[in-house]
Order: sequence, then C-alpha cells, then structure tokens
Amino acid sequence: MEVELSISCENLMDMDVFSKSDPLCALYINTSDSQWYEFGRTEMILNCLNPKFAKRFVIDYYFETVQRLKFCVYDIDNDTYDLSDDDFLGELECTLGQVVSNKQMTRPLLLKNRRPAGRGTITICAEEITDTRVANFEVSARRLDKKDRGTHIYHQVLHRRALNSRGLVTHGNLFMQVVYNNLNPIWRPFRISLRTLCGGDVEKPIKVDCYDHHSSGSHDLIGSFKTTLAEMQTGTHISPAEFECINPKKSMKKSYKNSGVCFGSLYIVEYTFLDYIMGGCQINFTIAIDFTGSNGDPGSPQSLHYISPEGYNEYLAAIWSVGNVIQDYDSKKMFPVFGFGAQLPPSWQVSHEFPVNFNPANPFCSGIEGVVDAYRHCLPQLKLWGPTNFSPIINHVACFARQALQQHVASNYFVLLIITDGVITDMDHTRAAIVEASRLPMSIIIVGVGGADFSAMEFLDSDDKLLQAPSGVVASRDIVQFVPFRNFQRNSVALAQSVLAELPDQVASFFNAYKLKPPNLFNVPEPS
Repeated sequence: MEVELSISCENLMDMDVFSKSDPLCALYINTSDSQWYEFGRTEMILNCLNPKFAKRFVIDYYFETVQRLKFCVYDIDNDTYDLSDDDFLGELECTLGQVVSNKQMTRPLLLKNRRPAGRGTITICAEEITDTRVANFEVSARRLDKKDRGTHIYHQVLHRRALNSRGLVTHGNLFMQVVYNNLNPIWRPFRISLRTLCGGDVEKPIKVDCYDHHSSGSHDLIGSFKTTLAEMQTGTHISPAEFECINPKKSMKKSYKNSGVCFGSLYIVEYTFLDYIMGGCQINFTIAIDFTGSNGDPGSPQSLHYISPEGYNEYLAAIWSVGNVIQDYDSKKMFPVFGFGAQLPPSWQVSHEFPVNFNPANPFCSGIEGVVDAYRHCLPQLKLWGPTNFSPIINHVACFARQALQQHVASNYFVLLIITDGVITDMDHTRAAIVEASRLPMSIIIVGVGGADFSAMEFLDSDDKLLQAPSGVVASRDIVQFVPFRNFQRNSVALAQSVLAELPDQVASFFNAYKLKPPNLFNVPEPS
C-alpha cells in the first residue's frame, strides 16, 4: 500500500528582519532504530508563515512495522542544499501509523531542546493512493438460444478488452463459470479486482460471451454483449441492467432479434484496511500472559519470567514488539491485560482470567509502558500454577467483539495477544472458542516463549485447512497467527512483522464480508 502525505504549517516563527520566513519542510525516515535518512523535501515558499506545501510525499505503508517519521521545517536563507546553515523553525517526530490512524494530524512544532517553536504548528494529511477496489458481479440470462437436442450446459466468459488501431481486441479470459441444463441461467455472483479487469477505469470496455459448453472444449457461441462497469453499475439486484446477447453469425438475418437477454448488476464497495483505519475504526489490543508453573520460579535465572538486570525477558520482548505497532491504532492507548494459570492472593485460588493490575473493574493499562509496569508489579505477588487454559480469555474478548458487531458499523476490531510457554490443556474448548470467534471482528496472535513443543499451537494456526471445532463446525476464516519467539533471536522488528503481517487483510476482509462501512464515511471517499 502507498500513502500520500501533504504538509502545511501555521504560525511559523519569523526569522527574517525585513521580510517573513521562507519555509521548506524536509522529511526524514527511520524504520530500524538506525540513523535518520532524508526521504525528500517540499518546495520553498517565499515570505510565508502559514505555508501549504504543494509537494507531497508518497511512502510505502507497512502495518506490521513501526515507521518513524520526522518533519523538519527550515527558513531557507541561501542557495546551498545543506540545511545546517539555515534557520531551524521546528520539527515533529511521529510514526506513519499515527498519521494514517488520524488521517489528519496537527501537532505543535518543537525546537531541538524540545521546547515549543513559538506558536508554530504542523499538519500532516494522509491519503491512500492504491486502488484495491473489487467489482462484485451478478449476471443472469433469459431465453438463450437452444443449441443442442440433448442436455444444455451454458457458460459465461468475461473478457478484459482494450482499444488499439484495429478497434476492440480481447485481452484474455478473466472469468468462466458453468451452469448446467438451463436456458435461463443465473450465474453465481463473482468478484474481480478493478485493477485486473479494467485498470481501475470504469469506462473501459469489457465483453461477456455466452456459450453452449462442451467437455471437448469446442464450445458453441450463443452470443455476446459489450458494456462498461459504469453501465453495469446502473443496474441493481432488484432491477438489473439489460443487454441483448447477439450472435454475429445470425445478426445479418432480417428476422433476427437476439439470442437471449442478459441481466447484469455490480457494486464496487470494497474498503481497504486504511479506509477503515482512516474512517475511525479502532484496533482494540488485549494481552494475555501465561503464569503457569512450567515457566519456572521467577526468581531463578532459568525461569522464563525472570527479568534480567537489563530488564529483559521473552514475555516483555513480545509485549514491546507487538504493542509498539498496535498502540498507534488505538486512540485511547488503554490496554486490558490479563493473566492465566496462577494462584491469586489472598485466597490462592487458581484463576484463568485475572487482571494483572488486580482491578477487575478497570483492567486497563496506560500505554505499553503501563502494561510493562503492571506485569512487573504483579509477578512477585503470584504463585505460578496451572493448567494452561486459553478458552476463558478467548471467550472474554469475544464477548466484546460480539457487542461491537451489533453496532452494524466497522467501529472496532479486537486483537488478542497470548504469550505462553506450554501445551494447551483445554484444547477442545479452545478450538470451539476460536471457531466461534472467527465469525466476529477478532484476531488472535500467539507467541510461544521458551523451548517447548508447540505443535498444538501450529495446529490452531490453520494456514492450510480451516480449524474445526469438536462439534464439527468449521471456522469461517483463519484468525490465529502463531510464532515461536525462539525463531527471532531478540529481533523485535522481525517478530512484529511476522505476527502482524496478516492482520490488515483479516480486518478488511471481515468487514467487507459483512458489508460493514467505516464509521466516519465523511473521512473516506466511498468507492465508486
């Protein structure tokens, strides 16, 4: 995906004596904790304290990566390319995730000493420029010509077409579908991306052919019609557009009218992940931490919960890696954090779903730093126990996802991060909970820490075959992503990329399947 950023400023400091500042904005990028590098510059605007820069920046957007940006504004005083000898008017550091989740973001400019640069502000606007729309077709026909005396099998072929010096030419079959023994066929609805079909141009001609199908491959043409997506969009499911199906070999006869009538309609309403994020959808992030006895005594350096003098363990590393990406998409940055498998004071009963801040009425932690603090404080107060049950926390998050679905708008999507060291004890209940959650706006990320056998986790991450509950009910989609932490050797960027790469498609495909629109449509251009 590509994002276009436009920049404007207001109330810049006036650094010139006899005129106003001549501002320019330089964009710097940092994606891997290395040094900043310059991505590009806007034009310079003469004598202006409230510039709206015409130059825009186009950046590749990756949800699973923290893409750090720095916008630096200078008053240009000379003709040299080097900006170090120009007056500094202020800067803004942020992430691309923060920009796209706000769509338009205004922040104060800061000096190098982090003090305000006068009353100066900078506004960053983001707009997705990649066309990922999909055309949803419904096509039927009436009174098609009867070609054979026996069984009739009719199929439909959709062609992309383009103009050249000779006129219209076929550019390959894009879709073929067969209906058996029916002169009034109704073909199944189907979907094709606009990029594939017509390069995004709804006025580009397309052609639909109807054939009498033969297994030998020598199909008999019944007739064809030519149209455009714009023309088909005039039809609806109730009142589709009509097209005469014409056989060119018969069209020369005076008595010939047509070889049947085709009816077609389509709608192009396929929102992207960025459409949902820019339109106000919140990603709600919940963390579940395994406090079972198999982790070992937290006071022992051999324990997975042991915090090194440098403040490191694999649980904290997973929280930081995934949380730092996710937090940019939750405007409140308040994250509920739960533990499971521990005995709690004062009764020392085992709990499979307890808030790590010990406040059931408000289990939220402020930012990822708050999550880390709550984890550190609760650890000495627990007795690590067992067993390892996932289903209670999955069902807990699913309850909120189910409530969000009842709003009939794509306002909230839920992501549950489970960090665990061992084999699941309640596998059947967990399978049933995941299958149920697959029909909700929810995804599950499982990070396995330590050196245990994680084959059961890989079974839940059903990339090859959809997960099935013990009852036989099959998941509607794959919502689980599992990774073993040991594969990443303290590479937090690679860990986040691995577990989050599938999430944008999971969000967009779920809401589109349920025909749910972004909550703030005035922020999102409705796909044509």
